[in-house]
Amino acid sequence: MGNRLECGATTASELLFISAAMNSEVNSVARKILLVEDDAAVRQSIKLLLNIDRHTVTEAANGLEALHLFTGSRYDLVITDYLMPGMLGDELARNIKNIAPAQPILMVTAYFEKLVDDGRPADAVLAKPLSIDDLRRAMAWPTN
Repeated sequence: MGNRLECGATTASELLFISAAMNSEVNSVARKILLVEDDAAVRQSIKLLLNIDRHTVTEAANGLEALHLFTGSRYDLVITDYLMPGMLGDELARNIKNIAPAQPILMVTAYFEKLVDDGRPADAVLAKPLSIDDLRRAMAWPTN
């Protein structure tokens, strides 16, 4: 009896994180986002951050799946990991830019140093680990 919060697999630390994130500045423009990340736990974490701002997130576990999803729908933003098996994020970004040259692409990576050269196909690169504020700042450029 009484008030009880049922969280399923959500831990207390995740609830504190979500609460803190929801109290920070929220992006008022919800976007349709294709999120490409081979690590399921990282993908779910980024999706959680995006859902806080009410973005609609379509998930892909690899580049080939992402290309299939991309050709069947329109997205306001593609967020992709760099180091993935089968197709690196920069190859995915080049393929997407060949289909839709104006498509905004944000690459997130733990290998930031490898992507700071001028030849990168993504419009912006964000280093992992990332916070909700990092993600919001990086996502602000397509609307400017």
